[in-house]
Amino acid sequence: MNQSLPPEVTLGGYMARHDRAAAFEGANGRAYSVAIYVEEAPDEKGRFGASLLFVRWNDGGTEPDGHVETATVAWGPTPEEAEARLKAWSLYDVRAALDQAILDRPEGW
Repeated sequence: MNQSLPPEVTLGGYMARHDRAAAFEGANGRAYSVAIYVEEAPDEKGRFGASLLFVRWNDGGTEPDGHVETATVAWGPTPEEAEARLKAWSLYDVRAALDQAILDRPEGW
């Protein structure tokens, strides 16, 4: 990801400024909020993996009714470094990851 992005267009910058999860409309027209998930234990190479978890909200936006997630898309030598790498993603890249995760889900989920 581009390290020279202004903070307000990154996932971490949005979360820090608004003190909440970023939210997006997915390619399927549904509302999603995003969280960063970091593995609790390192992999065989000693790296901690991180992925994006998108919570899908019901039509009224009052409760979750599903989710999609990415594969592991960032790694770091510590959980904090893995999380920081995802926080540096642009909101545009996060939205693209959401749309890809929606496309990758099997029909009827």
